[in-house]
Amino acid sequence: MSEHILSTVSQNTGFLILQRPAALNSLSLEMVRALTKSLLAWRDDAAIAAVVIQGSSEKAFCAGGDIRFFYQKGIATIADGCALIEDFFNEEYALNHLIHHYPKPYIALLDGVVMGGGMGIAQAGPQAGVRIVTERTKMAMPEVAIGLFPDVGGSYFLSRAPGEIGTYLGVTGQTIGAADAIYAGLADLFVPSAALPTLQAVLTTTSGKDLRTAIDTVASPVDVAQSPLALSRAAIDMHFAHDSVAAIMASLATDSSEFASKTLAAMQKRSPLMMSVTLAQIRRGATLNVADCLRMERTMVRRCFEHGEVIEGVRALAIDKDHAPRWNPAQLEQVTSSMVEAFFEPAWPAYAHPLRDLS
Repeated sequence: MSEHILSTVSQNTGFLILQRPAALNSLSLEMVRALTKSLLAWRDDAAIAAVVIQGSSEKAFCAGGDIRFFYQKGIATIADGCALIEDFFNEEYALNHLIHHYPKPYIALLDGVVMGGGMGIAQAGPQAGVRIVTERTKMAMPEVAIGLFPDVGGSYFLSRAPGEIGTYLGVTGQTIGAADAIYAGLADLFVPSAALPTLQAVLTTTSGKDLRTAIDTVASPVDVAQSPLALSRAAIDMHFAHDSVAAIMASLATDSSEFASKTLAAMQKRSPLMMSVTLAQIRRGATLNVADCLRMERTMVRRCFEHGEVIEGVRALAIDKDHAPRWNPAQLEQVTSSMVEAFFEPAWPAYAHPLRDLS
């Protein structure tokens, strides 16, 4: 097992605890493999009735994939090929698929930062998933800020959010809180942080088959109708219904509201190309199942590293930390439909796709 994943069993429940606090529990390949190993073993173990996954500190559940690893291995990929980065995405996406279709209650305690790859290990299928948020939850798919796109199944779960909320979250990369997450269908229950000790006691002393009922007794009601997303819903649905980023930004520019001005300012900092790719991705994802979404995203991530936008984005954010990415192309008007379509061109024949066996 990974030194950054603690795997234990209590009262017929398997516990997975992410223990890499210095990196906000960002996922390494070793962690992906440890999570997969435990989940596969417990899936077929009649003695395990449920699974709980959580972070080890109040700062983060999981802040995503290890972007420094992406940068280091991505440079190698561009130069002479690197199997490790291929392995990371192959195995991470297979893990996302396993979680989505997990046949036992999969309870994710989403306290603190939940972003990118953290969302991938949080969004279990509706038949078995219980996603718990707190007032400390900071949830986002912020990939467009680093020259990537909302992967780990984002094309599936964002495209199924109410109205154009998923489009808004994916194209802008904006962060939301607990009430917003529940309103968007990306979380199920709210538990205040003050009640987390009670929740932990419930999780560790209740039989796995009774966990959902027990968790409900600790949860608190949330007025999602007053969440920021709900209050901005009409504007989101109006502006983000367009099928080009240029049209979305032009629509926002006609709106004098604080929401529109903040959203427009955020989009002006993102990768013009990857905002456009993300919009196309979410539109396509609405008609695909989970496996096909992950296969599409696996092709897209190969194209991202070939293009190099993600390498530049990570450099600006996490390596040089100058927060001045040199996007390619630099201006939205320079992005063409052929540039966008190139991200969806098959990278392998169907029979050779690394995720061809996902069902």
